[in-house]
Amino acid sequence: MSLSADLIQSVRPRQWIKNLLVFAGLVFAEKLTDPASLIRSFAAFCAFCLLSASVYLLNDILDRESDRLHPVKCQRPLAAGRLGAGTAAWSAAILAAAGLLVSAGLGYLFFSVSLTYLALTFLYSWRLKQVVILDVMLVAAGFVLRVLGGTMAIDVYTSHWIILCTFLFSLFLGFAKRRHELILLEQNADSHRAVLVHYSPYFLDQMISIVTTSTLLCYIMYTLSPETVSHVGSSRMLFTAPFVIYGIFRYLYLVHQKRGGGDPSLLLFYDRSLLAAVLGWLAAALIVLYL
Repeated sequence: MSLSADLIQSVRPRQWIKNLLVFAGLVFAEKLTDPASLIRSFAAFCAFCLLSASVYLLNDILDRESDRLHPVKCQRPLAAGRLGAGTAAWSAAILAAAGLLVSAGLGYLFFSVSLTYLALTFLYSWRLKQVVILDVMLVAAGFVLRVLGGTMAIDVYTSHWIILCTFLFSLFLGFAKRRHELILLEQNADSHRAVLVHYSPYFLDQMISIVTTSTLLCYIMYTLSPETVSHVGSSRMLFTAPFVIYGIFRYLYLVHQKRGGGDPSLLLFYDRSLLAAVLGWLAAALIVLYL
């Protein structure tokens, strides 16, 4: 495999689907038909793709020894020895600089969010991912920053409901991923990720149960809140809730019955039922908001 192919694999383009969260503000503020907002949101998406690409490279540099113990991650270019740490470090620096340059063009507030995201993910990769519970909370904070960045790029109000729902759902995905790693790696789990020694399947199941309930309640409360009803003009956003409920239950099924959950992006691409739930929710939300 060529150097360029190894670099492309290392920046994980498939994971950039997470950066679509920057469009949440655009959709829910009903700015989807505004050309200027569309352009700025797309620029924000590109900025986060560049920043997250640099973070993935940095993470692989720091984790290349432990990744060699993982049955899947051992195939990553840095862990497999096909890509040098020096080349990856220079590439990460260039991508981060490019991402911050694009961010600066979108205004001070968006640049501040981008800088915070970069600093937070660096601290996570360097040290904080070894702190139990906080490791998952920091990953969830990264998702929230994407949403915040999207709203600040187009200068719209950031609803506290969208922040809460994003944070809780990200916690759900994070704890499910930790459970998958723990079950997949079994006795070698702590060798790959030291923080896993502090987790157990029972403890993670408890956390997943709490966060699942909180996420569903938060979303249903959002659809019925006076703020949402006033914005939409009715309580019709409640019609999107069944898609959220089914999607979360389907994900739990994949985690517990199919030993999935290690890569949410991969599951979204390969599980048709989960993809149908996401697309159904999006379609229902667009109909309620725009039609």
